[in-house]
Parts: sequence; C-alpha cells; structure tokens
Amino acid sequence: MPLINKTRRQRLAPGPDLVRLRVALTAFFALDGFLFAGWVVRIPAIKAQTGASASDLGLALLGVSAGAVVTMMLTGRLCRRYGSHPVTVACAVLLSLSIALPPLTHSALALGTVLLLFGAAYGGISVAFNSAAVDLVTALRRPVMPSFHAAFSLGGMLGAGVGALVAGSLSPTVHLWGLALVGLAVTAVAGRVLLRCEPPVAAPPARPAGESPSGRDGRTRALVVVFGLIALCTAYGEGALADWGALHLEEDLGASPGTAALGYSCFALAMTVGRLSGTTLLERLGRTPTLVAGGSTAALGMLLGALAPSVGLALAGYAVTGLGLANLFPVAVERAGALAGPSGVATASTLGYGGMLLGPPAIGFMADWFGLPSALTSVALLAAVATVIAFATRRAGASRRDVPRVG
Repeated sequence: MPLINKTRRQRLAPGPDLVRLRVALTAFFALDGFLFAGWVVRIPAIKAQTGASASDLGLALLGVSAGAVVTMMLTGRLCRRYGSHPVTVACAVLLSLSIALPPLTHSALALGTVLLLFGAAYGGISVAFNSAAVDLVTALRRPVMPSFHAAFSLGGMLGAGVGALVAGSLSPTVHLWGLALVGLAVTAVAGRVLLRCEPPVAAPPARPAGESPSGRDGRTRALVVVFGLIALCTAYGEGALADWGALHLEEDLGASPGTAALGYSCFALAMTVGRLSGTTLLERLGRTPTLVAGGSTAALGMLLGALAPSVGLALAGYAVTGLGLANLFPVAVERAGALAGPSGVATASTLGYGGMLLGPPAIGFMADWFGLPSALTSVALLAAVATVIAFATRRAGASRRDVPRVG
C-alpha cells in the first residue's frame, strides 16, 4: 500500500465521522440560503403591512447589513473561544427565530430593529459555518468548499421558489413562522451531529527559516485582506446583477417583465452549476488556474451581458458570468481561513459582504452618469481585477494546510 494512503488513514481514523460532519454542514449552508430567500420574497408584503415608504424601507433594510457586518468580526473571536460548531448552532437558532419577527412589526422603525437581529444572526452563521468548513476541507484534503456554497445557492433557489408558490395564499406571518419551524427542525437534527463532532485539528503552517513571528503575522494579515478583495470583487457582481440585471433587460433591451425576471435566474442557476463542479475543477486544474479562468470568464460574460444588442445574448452573458464567478468567493474564503482561522474567514466574509452592499448603489450612481449598460461593465472590470490578484498571489500563502492538487 502506498505511503500516502497509510498517512491519510492514520490521520482520519482518530477524528470525527467526516462524512456525517460534511452532511451536517451542508444542511446548514442550504438552510441559510433557504431562510434568507424566503424572507426576501416577502419584502413587498412586509412593506405594505408596515406602511413604509420606499426610503423608509431602504433604511429599515440597512438593519440586515449593519447587523451582519458588525457581527462578522465578533463571530471570529467567538469561534476561537467556543469553537465554530457551537457558534454555528447558536446562530442557526437565532436566525430561525428572528425570521418570524418582521410580520409582527407595524412601522419601519420596528422593522429595522428586528432586522438588526436577523442580520446579526445571518452574518454570524456565515462566518461560523465557513470556519467549520475550512477545518473540514483541511481534514478531507480535498477542495470541497464550493460544494458547501452550492448548497447555499440551491437552498436559496428552493426558498425563493416556495415563497413564490405560497405568496398568493399564505400571509407573511404564516409563511415566515413556517420557515422558522423548518429552521428549528433542521437545526435540531443537523446541530446534534455538529455538536457531537469535534472540529478536525490541523497542524499550524510551518514558518520559513529566518522569518520572525511578527513578520509572518503581518504577511498573513496582508494575504487575508488580498483574498478578501477577491471575495469583494465577486460579491459586487452578484449584488449588481441581483438588483440591476432585470432592469437592464427591460429598459435597455425591451424585454417583457417575465423575460427580464429570467436574467437573475440564469445567473443564479449557472453559479450553482459552477459551484457543483468546483471541486472537480480545483482537483484537475489547481487553485490559481481555476480562479484565473473563472475571473476571466466572468469578465467576458459580463461584457456580453452589458453590451449585447439583444435579450438572448444578454441572458447568455449573465449565465457565463455566473459560471465564472461561481468559485471565486468560496476559494477566497477557504484560503483566508486556512491562513488565519476564523479571523481570516471573518475578514474575507466582511469584505465580500461589503462588496455586495457596494455593488447596487455604485451601479446606480454610474447609471445616472454614463447609462446602465456602461455601469454594468464595472462588474467585468472587478472580475478582471480579481483575476489579476489571483495570478499575482499564486505562490502566496503556501503552507502545510494547503489542499493538494490532484491530477
């Protein structure tokens, strides 16, 4: 038997049941996407219930963003102190309970207050389960991080689909309380597995001879920020297409409202497919080629989506963009976590979430100045920036924790 097989067997046998741990983490990723999408599709009904104006609703929705950004950095410290598994379960309980609160509000101020809690839970679980996933990726010695994010995308598509089906027959209260019960049930089952499994422990990366700990720490922090910038560039495009993609198809290309609504669906479906194939791509190509190819593909796809003269070509461009962006965020977060643990995940996630927040308003300002098609080309520009960063840091952060390339 080859030595490498013996080494892996000795490494994995004393640890937790990694298969059960992977299934449990996948369930939490899917649950997060399912609950968030379920809330998003009921925003119009909640707006009508509270009597909020468009500007008041916008301010209330900032509660989600504010709660998430503030909590993300705090969660990194909580994970180091208590472990990523208990923090994931606690945040899942809070997320499930807080999604039932918006239908109970009757003013924009009350809505914004409960959305702070919802955003805090959403940001906290994002850091916690990504930290747990980074540890599992290291233990499995396979680049399976994209599969977890594919579960999030699939959960989001399912949540949006269920929401669209029940929106006409169920009140927001019944719908969101039902989601809360689903969330608590999934947490009870998957959380039991997660709490029984000790997180896989990886050896710390070796320090090169002659390098001081302070020098290495500074270099590590810089690299984490760099990988966070890749996450930012990716999330910028996702936020921009979610808010402006349909409008471009309808106003600039004359698509019907139904056809315009297909724009983000094409993008999201292609991103899900890309993430489902992400592990295979990483194993066959390696990390840097996958990132460079993905960023380049997204840049070309968005140029087509923004500048195409017909609806069909624009939809094809959206789909190509989704395929290209699919694995940039998961790989960037995994690298940040491998370098700096939960703190690295928190930093990269916060930067990535900042990109998602920055995208829609930035596109809006540029659309006023240059027109929406030109504004959407900024997504292609940032995808190209992510490609350059990935290529420039291709040898950075190499350590014993790196997942080996297969093939």
